[in-house]
Amino acid sequence: MGFIFVVASIVGALIHLAVRRPKDRATTIDIFLLHSLVFNVGFVGFFFGFIPHVFFADYAAELIGWETGSHFQFEVGFHDGAWGILGFLCIWIRDRFWLATGLGWSFFMLGAAYGHLLDVINNANYAHNNFFMIFVDTLIAILLLGLLTLRYSKAIQLERVER
Repeated sequence: MGFIFVVASIVGALIHLAVRRPKDRATTIDIFLLHSLVFNVGFVGFFFGFIPHVFFADYAAELIGWETGSHFQFEVGFHDGAWGILGFLCIWIRDRFWLATGLGWSFFMLGAAYGHLLDVINNANYAHNNFFMIFVDTLIAILLLGLLTLRYSKAIQLERVER
């Protein structure tokens, strides 16, 4: 499911680029980063994290291979929901807010991937929504960190100044 949002962020950015047709790399990178933040932080955090962990906690736990009935689900859900809201706010709040949102979510995604990996190693938890999330969480973090690196590179910053 999380992989769908990665693809949706790329497709959304490509459609946006086709309509807007930017003439510079800085705007192109911003469009890809915006779509990545909205889809991979906003939608993933809110719809793939908050809603299932808070409202369907036992079902979500079963899909991941976790014990049901844990209050941890509730906490994780609100954590994901908070990040989801930040991802959606990236539509209206730009610049360093994007940096903070992307870095924070990437840190969480890498930590979550590591946690899922430990669960595979220590508990042989090969549940689809545990094992596959190792790759999805890592992919989202790499995508965001790569786009943030491009956006804040010196060459792109100089291009912004020259506009």
